Amino acid sequence: MRWESEGVRYFIRKEYEIIESLSNEFDVVTLCELAGVSRSGYYKWLKRSDEPHHDRKLIFDLVTQTHEEHPSHGYRWVHAFLVREEGITVSADYIRRAFDILGIKSKTKHKRKDKPRKVKDPYPNLIFSTWETVDRPRQVMVSDMMAFWTRIYYWELTMYFDVFTKQILGRGITRKRGSNNTYYDGLDEALQKLEDTDEEKPLVFHTDQGTVYTSLAYNEIIKDRNIVRSCSRSGKPTDNPVNESLNGWIKEELFIDFNLYNAEDVVATIDEYIKFYNSKRPSYSLKYDTPDNYYKRFLAGEIECKNTFKDRVLDETPKFIRKKREAEKARG
Repeated sequence: MRWESEGVRYFIRKEYEIIESLSNEFDVVTLCELAGVSRSGYYKWLKRSDEPHHDRKLIFDLVTQTHEEHPSHGYRWVHAFLVREEGITVSADYIRRAFDILGIKSKTKHKRKDKPRKVKDPYPNLIFSTWETVDRPRQVMVSDMMAFWTRIYYWELTMYFDVFTKQILGRGITRKRGSNNTYYDGLDEALQKLEDTDEEKPLVFHTDQGTVYTSLAYNEIIKDRNIVRSCSRSGKPTDNPVNESLNGWIKEELFIDFNLYNAEDVVATIDEYIKFYNSKRPSYSLKYDTPDNYYKRFLAGEIECKNTFKDRVLDETPKFIRKKREAEKARG
């Protein structure tokens, strides 16, 4: 918490002041060891001890005021202006971070010189960073392909996940590099398990912009179903964090716990793991329930549907930037 960090800084500053007062009589190295502080930290503090301590709210207010009066300038100019006019001692990078937190950008009359993208996203991103709003099974499904080696053989595995229950709904596997079959086999298996989906509530199917996922033939299969397509932005794997996270540690468990690298029958081992994953593996995100049991509990009414997904607010701004802005506003 902020008050804790400020309290620690206060006591360290007091230690430095004591060391400074005794430095004429005793060795600085010994004093630093007795005080439990670093010698380099002490000398850095000594170097800047004559500088006035800056107040974050005051600096932010000055930055906001200067930007409102001179909106055409960026953080470097604002920093130079405040150094000259207000005598601030913070760095230019501090002002840059203030710009980010306050959501400030310099204004310009110049047109953008970068060329617009020639190819638009095939499908809009319907999730962005609102994954925590998913509130029922069969509401959002994600998919991705991962590649791996076992001894001398190369494999490609495509899995389909229910975001709410974390169940693996389908899988496709092949030893042929770049084969489309793994995507179609997994989709066919997943669609068979989606027969119980409420037709009045569409399922959002989110993937990256892979050539198979965006192909006409692939999407022709689901065009007559109550499925809405959603895609991550190009070059933004963080737009599909659920799949990226699942693929990462599933691969670790396959190789470490199920010894996939030395498996005589790779396909059978993967199917054995998927059965274990769905029915027996406790999931941290489900409060250590298993995916299949979590799904059964929802159908039995033990888990409440909070109806948060329909009220989600899509925003391209990264979540950590939004949290910083909210924290600064809360502090005044």
